Amino acid sequence: MSKISLVIPCYNEEANIPLFTEAITAVEREMPGVTFELVFVDDGSADATLSALRGLSKADSRVRYLSFSRNFGKEAAMFAGLKAATGDYIALIDADLQHPPALLPEMYAAITEEGFDCAATRRISRRGEPKIRSFFARKFYRLVNKISQTEIIDGATDYRMMTRQMVDAILSLEEYNRFSKGLFSWVGFSTKWIPFENIPRVHGETKWSFWSLFSYSLDGIIAFSVRPLAISSLFGILFCFFALLGSAFIVVRWLIFGDPVAGWASTVCIILFATGIQLFCTGILGQYVAKSYLETKNRPIYITKESSDSE
Repeated sequence: MSKISLVIPCYNEEANIPLFTEAITAVEREMPGVTFELVFVDDGSADATLSALRGLSKADSRVRYLSFSRNFGKEAAMFAGLKAATGDYIALIDADLQHPPALLPEMYAAITEEGFDCAATRRISRRGEPKIRSFFARKFYRLVNKISQTEIIDGATDYRMMTRQMVDAILSLEEYNRFSKGLFSWVGFSTKWIPFENIPRVHGETKWSFWSLFSYSLDGIIAFSVRPLAISSLFGILFCFFALLGSAFIVVRWLIFGDPVAGWASTVCIILFATGIQLFCTGILGQYVAKSYLETKNRPIYITKESSDSE
């Protein structure tokens, strides 16, 4: 019997947990020779998610859970779940049913029959998503693939099944600032991409606002590329060149015409523009310094308050 561990990050998913468990049970019936382990990670939910997991754990031997002391974020929840999983194969899946459980048999077959190390999913449409969010998401993937050596597939989701060997490789990367889409690609291993249509949530609303996604995208760029630092250095070189060119122009004009360049308004605009570029470049450097600062603190990625294993 092969054992598949499903790692399910949860944040205020009380209403979705029963529906999700029913859907997984139906899929398990279609996969003879396979047993499931359900590892729920409660990421500091404010509703009754933890109570639902306690009851489910007592009623269903397949179910295990961890509960954080506060909300540490989905990245921490995924890392904790991967660390707690005991299966031969491990799958990351959301509890809101936006990741269709019906794809699990195909993912399992891709690994066990086709020889892939990972079966990952990518959304081929963003139906139901705000247009501005979809626009910036596509631009992010295009940008990060241009400035980074780590390829991140457009539309890639966290929903994937991996071999134990690949999961162990990911767990060996214990960095505090995590961007899992990049880490999955960085560790290598052969991956089969399975497309699927975007599916709306069954209950509740997404926890990702536009600004939280924007911050997350910045984390991804900083984590897998130092090109922004090179760009800021290039800005500095260009402005030095323009400053020398402008100085030469003023000297030549004074020598020929005996008249320095007039115009305080244009000078002020140039100063403000140059200052803005300097602050922008300083901000880029500050982001890298801040991430390094957080890493050197060596704080834990998460803190577990309660788990089914401790009962």
